[in-house]
Amino acid sequence: MVSSLSRSQKGLILLALDASSIVAAYFLALALAHSGLPEAARPPAALPVLAVMVALGVALSLHLGLHRVKLNAYELQRVLGTAGVGAAMGMTGVAVNVVSGGTMPASVFVIFTMTFVILSGSTRLLLREMTLWIYRTGQLRKRVLIYGAGKTGQQLAAALAMDDALLPVAFLDDNPTLQSLTIADLKVHSPIRLPELVRERRIDSVIIAMPSASPATRARITRLVRRLGCEVHTLPSFAQLVLGRPGGSKLTEAQLYGLLGRGGMEPKVPGMAEAYRDRSILVTGAGGSIGSELCRQILSYRPRRLVLLDHAELPLFNLERELSELDTDTEILAVLGSVCVRALVERVLCETETDVVLHAAAYKHLGMVEENAVEGLRTNVLGTKVVADAARDAGVGRFILISSDKAVRPASVLGASKRLAEMIVQDLATRSTTTRFSMVRFGNVIGSSGSVIPLFEEQIARGGPVTVTHRDVTRYFMTVSEAVHLVLLAGALSRGGDLFALDMGAPVSILQVARQMIEGAGYTLRDAETPHGDVEIRFTGLRPGEKMHEELLTGSEMLTTPHPKILRTQEGHVSELEMANALRDIRASVEAQDAKAAHDAAMRWVGDRGVPPRGTGTAGLASSLGPSALPVSPHR
Repeated sequence: MVSSLSRSQKGLILLALDASSIVAAYFLALALAHSGLPEAARPPAALPVLAVMVALGVALSLHLGLHRVKLNAYELQRVLGTAGVGAAMGMTGVAVNVVSGGTMPASVFVIFTMTFVILSGSTRLLLREMTLWIYRTGQLRKRVLIYGAGKTGQQLAAALAMDDALLPVAFLDDNPTLQSLTIADLKVHSPIRLPELVRERRIDSVIIAMPSASPATRARITRLVRRLGCEVHTLPSFAQLVLGRPGGSKLTEAQLYGLLGRGGMEPKVPGMAEAYRDRSILVTGAGGSIGSELCRQILSYRPRRLVLLDHAELPLFNLERELSELDTDTEILAVLGSVCVRALVERVLCETETDVVLHAAAYKHLGMVEENAVEGLRTNVLGTKVVADAARDAGVGRFILISSDKAVRPASVLGASKRLAEMIVQDLATRSTTTRFSMVRFGNVIGSSGSVIPLFEEQIARGGPVTVTHRDVTRYFMTVSEAVHLVLLAGALSRGGDLFALDMGAPVSILQVARQMIEGAGYTLRDAETPHGDVEIRFTGLRPGEKMHEELLTGSEMLTTPHPKILRTQEGHVSELEMANALRDIRASVEAQDAKAAHDAAMRWVGDRGVPPRGTGTAGLASSLGPSALPVSPHR
């Protein structure tokens, strides 16, 4: 009933209560001043003065907005406003009494002022408690214990007082001077009583409201609460939230390169902007982490048109809105659709007169592609074939494929699909006279969806454990910025058939990264030697298709580029006939929705090495992969 009242209806109720408080305070003041109502003060003799004070009181309440103040926000400042209204009415009453020749003493109006303030304030406080009681008993709310009775905890308790979903039950605090006190209507208990309170008060969740506490302290509390079967959340200070510093352990760029053991790359080379200025550029997979950053960076080179192609509606919508709000002369076009639809891709390339294609559309999560081999191969292999063929037929100037280090000697469907995509591009590069086809290989891109370092940050913030597949596993890492600049440099430097990679130094131990991130966040590692540490590392084992170590190149001859950290090579390729046979096998298994056949075909065509020696054709491929690697397709 209370919650169904409109704001105007609640305001009218408060105005009526204020008017009633004026009347009651007036007659109470008369009775207290004269030990009963004197004859001169009885109605109707008292009505003129009372009418003036009621009118003034209501007018002042309206002017000050006291009738619009929410009950749970009625605090000291509003009490002072009520006192001001009472004082104004008291002084007005004295003036009216004198002008009208009344005989009431000034003490009556002094008592009236004090009585009105008491009545008005207590009425609102009583209504507030009644409303809180209705909220607390009328809805099933999650019972919350607030760990920390300082400023942040008090602000949280006040904010949750009338929350529909959460009910603060009590405080916990390590400070002995606060224990046994009552703050914001909640009693403060010692942390020793945590198990008892969880059991007796039926606590569902504990919120740690101690932003100044060390990470180790928060980790200790988190472990204790979880052992009791409760949810646990950590709250930053309100100042941190407002200032955009949520108190997390996000790595700075300097810290990131410290983990990787190398410096960053210089983002540009002279003349790179000319490759994109006044061009029409298509980015496939534009809504993804790499694709979206590519689009942002490309805009700085002032292309004539930027076409965003993605099958995911929401990321595409958000990216188009973001880019369209920028002050740029570039035409932004968003195309919703799949790279596997040939008619769509051909139409887009033709209508937009595309000069450059940056092909980022791909499924890239190893476990998901391993479990969904058909769709992984459909998009990563057949989709690449569709876009690459359409680019050649449309006379596109440059085509850049974004590949992965998993394409080198692939052990997974994902790696095989990326290697097959490379083979498609390499094959077209040898036969195209209008389009320059090139590729870039990435290591693990930090900050992209599913990247291990953001996962570690999230696990550390929760108090662990940090999950590592194997203590000896290593990976190459690069930042999103480096990945994007590598793609853009490849587009500018391509001569056709090139494969570009970033010199990322030595591969990085994932276990060492996990240790450094735990210690860098202020925690101690919990292991056999330090059983009382804060965060443990848990080994989960390599997933199907996952390799212990990744490679970027296979030792082929390196060619120089204008950028000292960009490596370029021209690896071997298969013949047109072999490529056609491989695609036939992949397409047949995909159309049949045969996951096992798709998996077997992909792994058979890339063999156990995945990268044939430079300059090999069918015979060279056979000799490099061994006799068992040559495909024997049942469809032949």
